[in-house]
Amino acid sequence: MRLVFKRVRLVDHSMDRRGTLVVEGGQIREIYFDEQVDENSRGPALCIDCSGTNWVLMPAFMDLHAHFRDPGFPEKETLESASLAAAAGGFGTVVCMANTRPVIDNLDLAQHLHRRSARLGLIDLYPVLSLTRGMEGKDASHLEALNPETVQDTVLLLSEDGKDVADENTLRRAFRAARRLHVPVSYHCDWGGSEAEAAKAAGEARSVWSRIEENRATERVLALARGAGIHIHIAHVSTKEALGLVREAKSTNEADQHRAPHTGGFHVTCEVTPHHLALTEETAEHLGAESCGRVNPPLRTAKDISALIEGIQDGTVDAIATDHAPHTESDKAKGAPGFIGLETAFAVSYTTLVAGNHCSLQKLSALMSYKPSHILGLKDRGFLAPWARSDLVLIDPDAAWTAGKEDFHSRSRNSPFIGQNLKGKILLTLHGGNIVWSRLPALPVQNNHGAGV
Repeated sequence: MRLVFKRVRLVDHSMDRRGTLVVEGGQIREIYFDEQVDENSRGPALCIDCSGTNWVLMPAFMDLHAHFRDPGFPEKETLESASLAAAAGGFGTVVCMANTRPVIDNLDLAQHLHRRSARLGLIDLYPVLSLTRGMEGKDASHLEALNPETVQDTVLLLSEDGKDVADENTLRRAFRAARRLHVPVSYHCDWGGSEAEAAKAAGEARSVWSRIEENRATERVLALARGAGIHIHIAHVSTKEALGLVREAKSTNEADQHRAPHTGGFHVTCEVTPHHLALTEETAEHLGAESCGRVNPPLRTAKDISALIEGIQDGTVDAIATDHAPHTESDKAKGAPGFIGLETAFAVSYTTLVAGNHCSLQKLSALMSYKPSHILGLKDRGFLAPWARSDLVLIDPDAAWTAGKEDFHSRSRNSPFIGQNLKGKILLTLHGGNIVWSRLPALPVQNNHGAGV
């Protein structure tokens, strides 16, 4: 049966207008703006009439950076709980990092997780492969043994997550393998070498030496990536200076920047997180800078936030990613870094950027859907058009709500936004045309693993 969203506000990176969208067979079949068309004349359909509302239908979001903790850490998260959290947050596609137990450093494990996710049917999951075997920073031969044809449907990013590959020969080998495989590298610039170590030894605050770490690591990785001729994606940029380095790398490589990713040659993209856009180091102090408020990279200053917003406005920032990082209460109290973010990402971003008059909803759709799809090379999603994949999210942008522990489907509750007043609520998530999450009683889920409110 067809699903019809009638007189709904349709928003993607290039559109913001009211119309009717028809879903059938896992695809968007039709979009039209003629109010005279009688959809009932085209056969049986379940119709959602959005007349009189400001409800928005958008492409489902795509997260370039999440930690599912599966396999190995079921007390923090499982594939099932994380996938449901993602669906509840409006996500249709998620890239999960390799810092699991065992580490995702082989194609068999990546394909196993990809197949498990497909059986659940809540999201599309693409596991990252680590840059070095076991994330030990010593051996990249596991990548050198792979063929481009074998990875293209499963592995869309490579990353060492929050670990540095200190040995530059090993890192160059990994980068050369990434170039041959036509897979971008997501690099977490959390390591800054001797200058940061000297600042630590001198007793400087974490806010000082961690800034040096990020800035120096960004500079180093961009230089090595340029030499290797790869697509480098800088994860969770948080400082004004690091963003400036990304901007400079893009501007000095303008010809390659206009080429599509995955086509070879040096290419630079970057992401920011909702928490680095919305929270400052004062928030971290309030939550407990070495416990509940701890995250890598740390929350920064208001000046850094202004720089990140400017980067969104001028196009330096390509994507918003959650860095969803679930932890148990005891681990968080001991200083485990990271926040959960899948279920608050849209509302925090919308509240900060759109309601804050810093960007349009179209721009936010580009950051959370369209540009991530290009970075991953997924050409069938991230936009609204006939024959595009029907991964969609229905949103009430005017709904105000306060985040509470009871709102989360994740197994963990380590969110800095609990008690925060937010705008923008997910009403419905479709994955491949099926309703996988719903808070609308008239539209129950069509998946045994989904959930409704």
